[in-house]
Amino acid sequence: MKIKVMNFGVNHVEIQYYEKLNQDFNYDLSFESRLLDTDTVAEAKGFEVVTVSVNCKVTKENLDKLKALGVKYLFTRTVGVNHIDVDYAKQLGFKMARVPFYSANSVSELAVSLSLGLLRNTFYMAENMRKKNFKVDDFMFAKEIRNSVIGVIGTGRIGMEAAKAFKGMGAKVLGYDIYPNDANKAILDYVSLDELLAQSDLITIHSPYIPGENDNMINKDTIAKMKKGAFFVNVARGSLVNYDDLYEAIESQHLRGAAVDSVQNETQIFLKDFAGKPLPIETYEKLHSLYPRVIFTPHIGYYTDLALEDIITTTFENIRDLQSVEKIANSI
Repeated sequence: MKIKVMNFGVNHVEIQYYEKLNQDFNYDLSFESRLLDTDTVAEAKGFEVVTVSVNCKVTKENLDKLKALGVKYLFTRTVGVNHIDVDYAKQLGFKMARVPFYSANSVSELAVSLSLGLLRNTFYMAENMRKKNFKVDDFMFAKEIRNSVIGVIGTGRIGMEAAKAFKGMGAKVLGYDIYPNDANKAILDYVSLDELLAQSDLITIHSPYIPGENDNMINKDTIAKMKKGAFFVNVARGSLVNYDDLYEAIESQHLRGAAVDSVQNETQIFLKDFAGKPLPIETYEKLHSLYPRVIFTPHIGYYTDLALEDIITTTFENIRDLQSVEKIANSI
């Protein structure tokens, strides 16, 4: 009998990748474009295996419902697991696994493209073009990247791919990591966090989020140490940044602008359409009002062809392995 798998939070464009890669596994796949939450959890009825994405709400309430529906295996198609009540899931006996890594280029490319848009003011110019305004003004003037200092906080796989791209464009790249890697010194110079903040024309953060350890590590104190007129990019986790403090820094023009792919409480904002309506969280409404100095993308760092293939393949392998062995390397 084929293993029946319900996949929550799968967009239509992704299904062709699931079906192609499934030729090597032969699972019975079903898809739900909506995220797993209290309204959609019933769609798991009849499935032993469920996979979820980053903004699914795998809470105690929904875990109880999944258990009652007969679900035994829970797989997240993500690196992080903070959207799952892991301790309670273990109490209920769920077998779980995650995707420990996927294409580092997918996230780093987003960081670099957002950075270039900020550094060369292309978001601002695109907005002027939309208004049919083709005048050249002072805000369009830019510092060349080869004359800039780029600060990379978190020099793991993703951070280093971004660092290589900036280095290739001639920038001086500074790095900060609590675990510096000597092999990275050919690309960047490791410095203290304070030195990186003070010297960088643009700072991009790629640190993992560790609850209770680096919550709001970018806050009014660290932002105050940043170079006046600098840019900030976050394609990591929203919990790393205090967005009220970021707003104040941009509104006061201490920072020139920012781009973010992840925010705190993002399930209230991302994957929804608020055209003509205010955002339900005041902080993000205020940040949005600073467009095009502030750019949001809806947690799409993973949303590329090769990253998706990595994510799906690892998830399928997790399903196969947890069916046959007691514990696998990717177990939660």
